[in-house]
Amino acid sequence: MSNKTYDPIVRVCIVTLLLVGLFVSSCKKSPTESSSENSGQQQATNIKTTVGEFQQKADEPKSGMAPIDIKLPKPKFIGTPQNIQVPNLEKPLGKPRPPFYAPVGTENVALGKPVSSTDPEPIIGELPLVTDGDKEAVEGSYVELGPFLQNVTIDLQGEYNIYAILFWHFHKQARVYFDVVVQVADDPNFTTNVTTLFNNDTDNSASLGTGNDMHYVETAEGKLIDAKGVKARYVRLSSQGNNANELNHYTEVEVYGKPAK
Repeated sequence: MSNKTYDPIVRVCIVTLLLVGLFVSSCKKSPTESSSENSGQQQATNIKTTVGEFQQKADEPKSGMAPIDIKLPKPKFIGTPQNIQVPNLEKPLGKPRPPFYAPVGTENVALGKPVSSTDPEPIIGELPLVTDGDKEAVEGSYVELGPFLQNVTIDLQGEYNIYAILFWHFHKQARVYFDVVVQVADDPNFTTNVTTLFNNDTDNSASLGTGNDMHYVETAEGKLIDAKGVKARYVRLSSQGNNANELNHYTEVEVYGKPAK
């Protein structure tokens, strides 16, 4: 009688104790499990560290490279006007242009070099102003060429590996110049080894080829073109008026390079 009465109670107690024991065991981590989790956390930390180090190395300049020394003129206006209605106009960067890296020893090899033009008698100024080192947006610092398609050609007087070309048309006001084409070549007539580095003439109205580059607003930072070390002696910049008038202007052209070997 007593066995039949208490056996079920005993069984329930035993099952309960077993369940409690299993629950407690599952809450405890074995040394192996704890070690495995710590190892996983360490691996994740190592991956993050490796990615961070890789990013840091990617941001660092390559050996033998240094930022080119650019002296900017004083800005004459702040911000980019919003009322310039020009198609294919690039958005302002909104911050200073990042440094441009080139091989150590790269310098402005256009300084003081001779300049020729399709307009040999400018309306304002003289052609040597294009490479005289004065890039300020003031009277007497720029050359004003006639209307329609015009260009200036700089003779570097020797072959150079060119890494960047930096130029200012007229940055006293916010203007957009049309059919801006930058080319380099081995001869003054631009018939040998001609390379086009920039071209925003989207309809080939300058007959120099159809370009895919965007229009841009002139600022004190100038327009910097990556020349990727191209070898050349002559540099030519073309334009065909601007959104304010049909005239063409050049304040300064800088060519950053090293003598070709």
